[in-house]
Amino acid sequence: MNNPATYTAFQGDRRITSGNGLHIALAIKAATRRGTDHGPILAFDDATARLVDFDLRGSDADIAQRLTLADERAVPDDVKKAELPRAPGRPKLGVVAREITLLPRHWEWLNRQSGGASVTLRKLVDAARAANGENHRKQQAREIADRFMLAMAGNQPGYEEAARALYAGNKMSFDSLIEPWPVDIRDYIRQLARDAFDAIADQGALPA
Repeated sequence: MNNPATYTAFQGDRRITSGNGLHIALAIKAATRRGTDHGPILAFDDATARLVDFDLRGSDADIAQRLTLADERAVPDDVKKAELPRAPGRPKLGVVAREITLLPRHWEWLNRQSGGASVTLRKLVDAARAANGENHRKQQAREIADRFMLAMAGNQPGYEEAARALYAGNKMSFDSLIEPWPVDIRDYIRQLARDAFDAIADQGALPA
């Protein structure tokens, strides 16, 4: 089952709260009633740092109902089927048959491998995924952190230098550059960027 989506709401430079969609929507509604003298109220998806617009019309029950329906529609059909009780019998392995095109020498090599072509191809794909997964994870974390930085800290001193340090993987420089920024924004950026750097870089980093 997929983990439920979580969000973080800010009013100006101050973090209001974090939580699921209903929690955030009701918190924004309450903050709006109190007034927006402290700045605009913005909500971000914790997984992507994309802005999220909640429909706050109606009562709290109306908001909850809309969010529940939206969550149900967001669940892919294959996930819904996977969550249904499975009948007794041999478990499905999720194998999908598709056509691929290789040169004769490729097929000859594959057929000589232990387990045959299909097993060897699956092992090669898994090995490639493992090798590229770490770099992809870092790049994705950098893009997510920079997306929030641009939205909420683009006018902060040293933003461009911090963005360059982020993409260069220079954690010490990055932490030093964002240290003077508003504390709630700075801490949320560090949360988003936690997978953006090599583990060894944490040894010399400033405390979060």
